[in-house]
Amino acid sequence: MTRRSGQAVGIVAMAAVLALGGCATLQKTRDQIVQSPPRCEDQTAQIYFEADSADVSSEGRAVLMQAASNASGCAVRAVSVLGLADAAGDPNANFELSRRRAQSVTAALAAARLPPAEFRVAAAGQAGATNPDGKAAVLRRRADVILHLAAPK
Repeated sequence: MTRRSGQAVGIVAMAAVLALGGCATLQKTRDQIVQSPPRCEDQTAQIYFEADSADVSSEGRAVLMQAASNASGCAVRAVSVLGLADAAGDPNANFELSRRRAQSVTAALAAARLPPAEFRVAAAGQAGATNPDGKAAVLRRRADVILHLAAPK
């Protein structure tokens, strides 16, 4: 290959890079203008609590705010919230604690401006908090949230 043909190949390669870069810029601009429809698939979130607490932490509120934001543009058919507790302590107290956790998460979702929906709130207490071999299940100090979403009508 001669020096001149090498330069020509370099110029052609540079032109191709610039052209492809232009396509990427056009695609980026198109994506900013044309909004794709929201993906309205069910979402799940787990909100964790400190021991013996039903207070939603700042991290938990951030998770719920993100879930509510992700649901914008979708029809929220229902919201399921299940409060859970670990096996430490009195079963009746754990049931009450799991109920308060579910209620706290429900209130935090409402504060996060989740679109109106039917709420299904339940508490499991410490049911299922131990494995069949009697060992404690991990991470049971939580509330499980499912946003049942559908495409808007």
